[in-house]
Amino acid sequence: MHRGYGCRMRVVSVPYFIGQKMSGFVVPDPDVVLEPALPGDPDADYPTSTTAGPGQLAQHRLVTLNRVLAAEVAGGGPCVVYAGDCLAAIGVLAGLQQKGIIPTLYWFDAHGDFNTWDTTPSGFLGGMPLAMLTGRGERTVVEGVGLAPLADDRVVLVDGRDLDPGEREAVAESSMRVCPVGEVATGEPSSGPLYVHVDVDVVDPRDLPAVNYPAGDGPGLEAVAAAVRRLAATGRVVAVSISSWNPALPGSGRAAVATRRITEVFLPARLT
Repeated sequence: MHRGYGCRMRVVSVPYFIGQKMSGFVVPDPDVVLEPALPGDPDADYPTSTTAGPGQLAQHRLVTLNRVLAAEVAGGGPCVVYAGDCLAAIGVLAGLQQKGIIPTLYWFDAHGDFNTWDTTPSGFLGGMPLAMLTGRGERTVVEGVGLAPLADDRVVLVDGRDLDPGEREAVAESSMRVCPVGEVATGEPSSGPLYVHVDVDVVDPRDLPAVNYPAGDGPGLEAVAAAVRRLAATGRVVAVSISSWNPALPGSGRAAVATRRITEVFLPARLT
C-alpha cells in the first residue's frame, strides 16, 4: 500500500506541444526543465529517415520526450508537471509504473481525448492520449515508453463535455467513471494512490482564456480548484500533470495566474 505523500511537490516543466518546442512557456520556478535533444533537431544524435512523414517524426519525438519525462518521474519524489499538451500524461504514468505505483487517474478535460484512428475526424494526436493510456488506438508512443495500459475502472473522466461523435460512443461503452467537477469536489475520492491530470481548458474560457480548443459552458475556475483541493486533501496524490494554456494567445498572462490557482495546493512552500 502506498502512503500519502502530502501535497507539496517538485515542479517539472516540459515546454512542448505535440513534440514541438514552445516559446514563452513560463511556469512557477521549476526545479527541472526538460529540453532533451529530439529526433529531427539539428543537434540530435538520432537518425531520422528522409521518408518519414511529419506524423511519424512527431511520434518519434514524443517517444523520446516521454521517456525522459518517465525517467524524471520515476527517479524523484512526487511532482507537478507543466506541459503544453495532454500527451505528457503518457510519460508521467509510465514513470509512476516504473516506481510500482498503479494509480487511479482523474482526468479533468473539456474534451475526452478518447479518439482513435477509427473515430478521429482530424487525425490530431492530441485528441488521443486517454484512449492510448487505456490500451486503445495508436500504440507507437505508449509502447515506445513501455507503458502498460491502465484499466478503465481506474479512470475518472471529469467534465468531458465536448466529444466527437465516435469518441462519445467509445466513452459510453467504456467502464470509465464519468462525472462533473462538482461531484469530485463533494464526493469521496477513489481509494489508493491518485494521479491528477488537468487540461486547463476544463475551466470555462471566461475564467481561463488562451487555450487552443476552448469549450464553453464549463465550470468556473473556483469550482475546478475546489475539486483539485478535495483530491489533494486525501494525501494520496502521487503526481499531477497540467496541460497548459498557449503563451502565444491573447490573455495568456491571466491564464497563467488562473492555472496557478488550480495548482497552488501542490506547489512548494517557496512558491506559495
